[in-house]
Amino acid sequence: MDAELTALATAGATALVQQMVTEGWSQARQRVAAFLARRRGGGEEEALEGELEVSRTELVTAQRDGDEDGAADVAAEWRVRLRRALRDDPAAAEELRRLLAELRPDEGARVEVREVHNSISGGVHHGTTIQAGVVTRLDQRGGGFGEGPARG
Repeated sequence: MDAELTALATAGATALVQQMVTEGWSQARQRVAAFLARRRGGGEEEALEGELEVSRTELVTAQRDGDEDGAADVAAEWRVRLRRALRDDPAAAEELRRLLAELRPDEGARVEVREVHNSISGGVHHGTTIQAGVVTRLDQRGGGFGEGPARG
């Protein structure tokens, strides 16, 4: 499967699991069930909503009990299901991107998936290497991390 579609399925599963413990869960459950039902030819939305609700119960129980593996299992299950949906219908990628934008409006208008390639040349590197999308500067006054303009 294309790396971009795999990353999109991962982002979708992450957003879905995050929504499972929010006030907007009911709407998210309906939207995801409808998305998946369309991949199967429709008519299965109610059953899919039930499966999503079972996953939510498992997630809430795992979080309550401090079971990180159980919570990760819920995310993994939906990542696999979304990957299969995208594999079977690659045109569904754009619909899933729109759905993610609706589920996570605070993170921008769309989900951006980037491909990253790293290489080190010139021998062995013994120093620290950091890769990040956003690096916050050090606050010069207090020595801690800060936001906003640097202070003198």
